[in-house]
Parts: sequence; C-alpha cells; structure tokens
Amino acid sequence: MICNKSPWPALEGGPMAMNNLIEGLIRVGQHVKVLALNTNKYSVNPDDIPDDYRRKTGIELSYIDLSVKPVPAFLNLFTTRSYHVERFKSKDFEKKLIDVLNSTRFDIIQIELLYMSPYIETIRKYSKAKIILRAHNIEHLIWMRLAETEKNPFKKLYLRHLAETLKIYEFHISGQYDGIVPITKKDAAFFESVTQTPVHPVSFGIKIDHSIKRNSENTENALFHIGAMNWMPNEEGIRWFLNEVWPSLHKQLPGIKLYLAGRKMPNWLVQLKIDNVIVEGEVPDAGEFIRPRAISIAPLLSGSGIRVKIIESMSLGKTVVSTSVGAEGINYTDKKNILIADTPEEFTSAIAYLYNNPRYAEEMGRNARELVRQDHDIEKIIGQLLAFYQEIL
Repeated sequence: MICNKSPWPALEGGPMAMNNLIEGLIRVGQHVKVLALNTNKYSVNPDDIPDDYRRKTGIELSYIDLSVKPVPAFLNLFTTRSYHVERFKSKDFEKKLIDVLNSTRFDIIQIELLYMSPYIETIRKYSKAKIILRAHNIEHLIWMRLAETEKNPFKKLYLRHLAETLKIYEFHISGQYDGIVPITKKDAAFFESVTQTPVHPVSFGIKIDHSIKRNSENTENALFHIGAMNWMPNEEGIRWFLNEVWPSLHKQLPGIKLYLAGRKMPNWLVQLKIDNVIVEGEVPDAGEFIRPRAISIAPLLSGSGIRVKIIESMSLGKTVVSTSVGAEGINYTDKKNILIADTPEEFTSAIAYLYNNPRYAEEMGRNARELVRQDHDIEKIIGQLLAFYQEIL
C-alpha cells in the first residue's frame, strides 16, 4: 500500500480508512507492506510507531514538505499541470519505492488517493504487480465545490484553476490503473464514465464493537463536531454553522452546547469566544470524545467521497445531522438513521427537535448503528475488496 500520509496513528479520516484496511487484510492472512509519505501536514515521528505495527506492516516513511509555495503556485496558473499532484512528487520517496520493489514481489500495489499516481510509471518499470487506485474521493469535485462557495473573486479564480487542472489529470490517469476501488457508488459511476479500467466500489469499513449500548443517562444532550480542520471543507462548514445556524439555535435553546474537536484548529477557532461553544482542539481518542455527547453535526458544503467521522459517530450510536453533501456515499434514510439539513433553518429545526425529543434521538442513533453494522463492517469490506482483487489477478 502506497499512502499519501502515514496510516498510523489513525487520527483523521484518511488514515483511519487506510489503517482499517491494513489491519483487516492482515487479520485474514494477507501480507501487507506499507510505504507512506511523512508530511508537514500529518507529521509522524517514526520512533513512535509501535514495534508490533512496524513488524506486521513493514511500514517505511519518506518525508516531504507539502507547504504551498507562493512562486510555484502562481506560476502554475500558466500551465495545465495540477499543482496538487506536483507537490506530491519526491525523488527520495521514488528511491525508497524502487528499493522496495527490487526486494519484494507483490501481487497488488494499492495506491491510496489520486495524488500518489505519479509513481505509476516507476511501479510499471520495477514490478509486474497489478496497480489499483483506492479513490477516497473524486478529488477535483472537492475543489470545484469550494470554488462555487468562495466569495473572494481572486480566490475563486484560483480554486477554479486548481479544480480544472486536477480534473484533467484525474480523467487522464484513471486509464493508467489496472483497477479502481472508489469508496462510494456515486464515485464509481464517475470513474466508469471516464475510463475502461475495471471499477468496483468498496466502502469505508470500521471494526464493530458489539458490546456498545447507548445509555442516555450518561450522555450529555449536546452537539459535537470532530474532524481535521486543515481540510478546507471542514473549516468552511464549521464557519458556516457558527455564522448562519448557531445564533438562532442558541437563542432558541440557550442551554445547548457545541463541542469542537480536531487536528490543526485554525487560530480564529482557537481564539473563539462564543457562549456554550467549547473548542477542545486535537483529542487523544476520538471515541472518548464522541461517547459522552448525543448529537453529531456535519455541516459540509463541499467535499466528496464519504465522511469517515460520520460513520464513526453512527457506529457509536450517535444521531447525526448533516447536509446532503456531508452524507454523500452513505446509504441513509432521512429521518430514520440521519437527519438531512441543507439550510440554516433546516439545521436549526432538526437540532431543536432532537434536543427536545431525546428518545427519538436515541432511536435514530440505534438505527444509525444498525446501518453501519450492515454496510460498513470491516470484515465484510475486506471480503469485497479481496474478491475484486481475485478478479483483477
């Protein structure tokens, strides 16, 4: 598995999705090797990786600085190359990849995310393995949606450029793979429309804890959001919620609280001083943050793929209020296992109803947990993935 960031520790959605597959494949007897970028955006001290994890995954990291550099970013405006993709090219990583390919024969090389696609040519040169893209998102769609909601005309122009060049690359590179494994059926339909490469959707999988029972007596009737805040759609969504939803919601329900957690909290959030909004920043254990609170919010206006943190909240029996964009990729039924709200008024109404009807919220949480058990059990997901790989081989 070639990863755009270290799957350990699994502190945000991408690493969680990667690590759950790695652990699941190992549990069913597959031999897995992990080669990952170590970046300034998701930095890992290699010495902190547990010996057991290192032994079973053979994990190796190669550092790269993904900071946006003003001059290359500006000059990219005058090219058709994707600046996103260009940032992920590394001679050190390529050398490490060649060393691994020269020392070991692989059946499958799974590339996590489109941005690692520049290494396809190297893999073809040094390995006969089938190369698979694990597509967590339709990458250009995220930036297209960000451009649509951007108010600053200059930033909107640049975001559109990023989206268009990424779209060109995504269309082109899809045909270079031996197989594509999107994380949602909607994403699969996109890839099937642009390439003849075999496509098979396999959703995000999570290990189900069958011992969990929601106990409303120990649950605070409060809102929470957890997600990496250096991912632009998360920051955009929380800013929108605080500006457009929270004032009227707090006026209607003065006792309600909102807890915010996630890596890389921006300064404007860290310094936020709003009554009943508690900014906790990065938390050591997502589950421990989620369990004591009743209602998860996912006010996403842009994005693609599937929201891992929604699935995680659902798996713990939590009620989720999300936009249609946030809930994409989940086989939900509105008002049964999730509440969909796309306007400030709909968000306020949905949260107020849940807050005032905790038994209804508890029932929705149970339904949400059942949905995860049916569609996102990692053991089922691993079976689907390996069946597709047998076909490819």
